[in-house]
Formats: sequence, C-alpha cells, structure tokens
Amino acid sequence: MADESIQYPGLIVPAGHVEPVPRRVRATIGGSTVFDTRRALYVWEWPPYPQFSIPVEDLAEGVLTDDGRTEERGAGPARRHTLTVGSEVREGAAWVWTDGAPSALLGTVRFEWEALDSWFEEDEPVFVHPRSPYSRVDALRSSSSIRVELDGAVLAEAPSCVKLFETGLPTRYYLDLTHVDRARLRRSDTVTRCPYKGTTSSYWSFDGDVASHEDIAWAYDFPTVHVDRIAGLVAFYNERVDLHVDGAKLPRPAGRA
Repeated sequence: MADESIQYPGLIVPAGHVEPVPRRVRATIGGSTVFDTRRALYVWEWPPYPQFSIPVEDLAEGVLTDDGRTEERGAGPARRHTLTVGSEVREGAAWVWTDGAPSALLGTVRFEWEALDSWFEEDEPVFVHPRSPYSRVDALRSSSSIRVELDGAVLAEAPSCVKLFETGLPTRYYLDLTHVDRARLRRSDTVTRCPYKGTTSSYWSFDGDVASHEDIAWAYDFPTVHVDRIAGLVAFYNERVDLHVDGAKLPRPAGRA
C-alpha cells in the first residue's frame, strides 16, 4: 500500500539493477582521456540514481593499479584500484567488479565520480552522477498561488509559479523574484550542482526572530535546456519552510532536509 503522506512518485529501480547505456560516454583527467566508450553500463548501487560502469578494455592503457583489496559495493563485490593518469594519482578511485556481482558487470569498472575531472555524454558535460533513464524532470507553468512563511514571516507570495516535478522528490515551486521578499533573505555562498538542472547561481538563508535558517531557497539563472522555464526563478525547500499552495498548507516532507 502506498504511503499516503508522500505526494509524489517513488523510485522504481532496485540496487543491483544493470542496463546498457545507449550513449557515448567519456571522461578526462588533466585533459587526458581516461576512457571513451559506447559500451558503458548503468549500475544502480542504490535506488535514486545509477553510476556508469566502463569496460576495462575501453580504458586508456595502464591507468589502473590493483590495490589488493575487495570491497562490497551496492551491486556486489569489487576489487579496488588506484587510478593514475600522467602525474595525477587518484588512490582507491575505481572498482573492478568480481564474481558475485551481476554477470553483466564482470570486466567493467566503476569510478568514483569526483576522481575524474570531466564527464561527457556524447558532447555534453554531465555533473554529479549520470541521469537516470527512469527519472523525469518536468517544469510546467501553473496558475497555483504560492505563499511561503517561516517563523511567522511571509517570505514570498505569488499568484502563479512554475512547478518542477522530479521523480522521487517533492514538487518544487519556482517563483518570480518580484514576488519574493529578498529584503528578508541573506545571500549565501552555497553552490550545488544537479545532473538534471545544472549549477545553482544563488542560495539564500533567513535570519528570523526565532532562529537562523540556512540555505532555504535557491535559483538557477542558467539551467539546463530541459528545464529552462525555471531560469531566474526562486524555489524554497518544502522541508524547511511553511508552504501554502492555493491556500492550503502543505505538510513538510519528512527525512529530506
């Protein structure tokens, strides 16, 4: 039975699931190519999103050194390796799958994402992790009115919004800056990246009469083309503010903030 407190679709892919990647995938370190493949696999080590697993045969020559240690990953056991490209050494940054992992993964390697400088799908850069083929991100204009409150203060009140629907996450409500009381907000240096939406341009915090609340709102001035409708708009974490949609107060999602 579905949890009636959750008002958005859940994730459907179990840990250990493997699928082919129908895209060219490349990665570099210091301008040197670590691999360039059209035979990558998606592997889900946990349900929210996959990682890439790359055929060892498609790696540049001599980049992996066996660390002599086997570790249990989300999809099964894998042999840990150090990655060396020229003078760059990334210790323990790769895992070659071994017996006990799904058979499709044998002979492939899964890299720590941040150990490589750049990742590409075809000729487009990818950030944070691969985009899941089972997840959707849709930005839709809506006439729903939005009111945002925190500690008794009204931080935003808008007659309409752009609703962003992302699989496995609460709906986010993006508002025009003109409807946000930025005089009550404090600019933050926080920057986050999302493989579906891009890199944030701004974060804001709020110093109320009761407490200070860090990083409760954000904006993408230059989002990915898939969600360009949110460009320059502001969204608040449902988990951290009191959000009213069409006059009805939404329950704060649990366990996400």
